Amino acid sequence: MKTKTPARASLLSRLPRLALAGACCVFALAAQAACPPSAIASLGKPGAAVGQWNAADRGLLWRAERDGRTSWLYGTIHLGRAEWVRPGPTVQKALEQSDALALELDVRDPVAMQPLTQQADPAVVARLLSGERAQRLARQNEAACVPPGQATGLQPILQVMALTGLVARADGLYPEFGADEALAVSARNNNKPVFALESAAAQLKMLTGDSEAEEAEQIDAALSELESGQLRAQMKELADIWARGDADKLGRYPEWCNCLNTPAEQRLMKRLLDDRNPGLADGIERMHAGGKRVFAAVGALHMVGAQGLPALLAARGFKVEAVPLVAQPPAAVPTAPAPKASARGAQGARSNRGAKASGAKASGTRSSGNAKSAQRPPAPKSKQRR
Repeated sequence: MKTKTPARASLLSRLPRLALAGACCVFALAAQAACPPSAIASLGKPGAAVGQWNAADRGLLWRAERDGRTSWLYGTIHLGRAEWVRPGPTVQKALEQSDALALELDVRDPVAMQPLTQQADPAVVARLLSGERAQRLARQNEAACVPPGQATGLQPILQVMALTGLVARADGLYPEFGADEALAVSARNNNKPVFALESAAAQLKMLTGDSEAEEAEQIDAALSELESGQLRAQMKELADIWARGDADKLGRYPEWCNCLNTPAEQRLMKRLLDDRNPGLADGIERMHAGGKRVFAAVGALHMVGAQGLPALLAARGFKVEAVPLVAQPPAAVPTAPAPKASARGAQGARSNRGAKASGAKASGTRSSGNAKSAQRPPAPKSKQRR
């Protein structure tokens, strides 16, 4: 079976809920002139460069203590803005106080990622992506500026899943700037080991469901969300909820997500969250019991409700406590003035400016079981845009 080798690995989300529930795949994107810029090209806008923003705490963080050691639970989102890349001081300190970073998947491990990048059974692809469904997919590929044939051969659900990770680019939200990826880079830069709590094969099984009919239903639902034009607004809303650490609204996600309307959607959410959380908790507990202080970073929807990770670890004897985080509007880090250029050098400098960019079942707390609750103060609204 051939393996598809992408030009660049990205964390891409299938539907709005997957941005916080955590499903990953690999996809290569070549931006075209009439499309939103790629993540790298978007950094060409003055003030948008990664590292030129004061780091601010965002997301949801818990402290989990047992056996004289402290581990951490951090609810992430799998896409973000350039100014969100640097972890805030509280999150960074918790990462530094840990012995290992645990993620759902380590997307930088090409061998582990093969189930999500290899060619699917051609017969399955032909059965699931034919006729009107294939035409709908082709239209969405064209709208997203994905070159023809770019994802051909991948499992059908992954082809659609990759597309839905691209709709928020116009709002400056990119999978490459997701919290998981940023934490992995920070950990590796500090020689901290990175571990995967799940396998790519298990995630693929979760997405495809129990039959081709179920996968087809999920594909149709995803295409409908893309075609409706509402997906972009939903992705932006979820990103804003995560950035300001709104645990209350995230905990009430089923009430407003418009994602539990059919039996198939309800089964998918069960596979995404309730069915996976015990295994994630097992992995974190196993590493902690083995003597490691773990910084576990997984999608924020895994953190809420009676089956969320804080509640599951509390039931296993951990003392779990929410750590308040208050996001602040990004502020540009002052830089030293550039040396004066000669008249000839100044003319060349004016022409180099880069591309134009436009771009989670709890109540009012983040704790459950014997976890202590902590009310997060409302964060000031930021009008900063890249």
